[in-house]
Amino acid sequence: MKWYIWSMACLTDPTLSEKRIDLTKAISLIYVIDDVFDVYGSLDELTLFVQAVERWDCGASGGLPDYIKLCLKALDDITNEICQKVHKKYGRNPIDSLRKAWKILFQAFLVEARWFGSGKSPTAKEYLENGIISSGVHIVLVHIFFLLGLGSTVREVEMIDNPSIISTTGAILRLWDDLGSAKDENQDGNDGSYVDCYMKEHQGIKIESARQHVMDMISDAWKVLNRQCLSRESFSMPFCKASLNIARMVPLMYCYDENQHLPSLDEYMKSLLYQSIPM
Repeated sequence: MKWYIWSMACLTDPTLSEKRIDLTKAISLIYVIDDVFDVYGSLDELTLFVQAVERWDCGASGGLPDYIKLCLKALDDITNEICQKVHKKYGRNPIDSLRKAWKILFQAFLVEARWFGSGKSPTAKEYLENGIISSGVHIVLVHIFFLLGLGSTVREVEMIDNPSIISTTGAILRLWDDLGSAKDENQDGNDGSYVDCYMKEHQGIKIESARQHVMDMISDAWKVLNRQCLSRESFSMPFCKASLNIARMVPLMYCYDENQHLPSLDEYMKSLLYQSIPM
């Protein structure tokens, strides 16, 4: 449910049903692979995993456990499936851009695994710069970009590599997630927090002050995102709307209760899909 409602929030047009399904496949991989890095994989296994993705070589999975081999195959299959659909509909194949985006995400996951596996504490700035990437927002918006038929010129394709609109949206998600209002579902592994890094740098600061600092950062990021979406040099309106909708959904997606459930999300989903509205 959580994976699919991201797609529903990003791509609201009723005609985009198939694109929502395709986007959900990519989103599901982000969540699954994130857990591989945070909970299940050893550092040696994760390093080999990243190297296989960097080469984009499914045959390079020798020595890896079966569940990582399955992830690698699913990543290749889903990426190829989406690229074929985009190519058939719009006449251009985004395979290089999608592979590049996934490689960048895997590298960010590995950086975090090395930090927390070794006990090294990054600075708050280092953590956030990497955490914006490991949030997965870049993957989501790059997929949306091509699923919407954008990227008709080389310049447009180059623009999507690392635009500030993506990094700003990623910062909002990462900072909200790291406020730590509740733990991730069954999250028993290594997972960092901007709040923790910030408090280590500012010895003696109270948790309330650190959390207020993060809230101020989120507020500033929202101002930047609004300016970016209103800029004449920005992306198309559907893409900007998708970026805004991701940021809008973030508080709802990380509002866990004491049982690690998302009651507000449950209610929104029921209202959206199941409850009839009297005419």
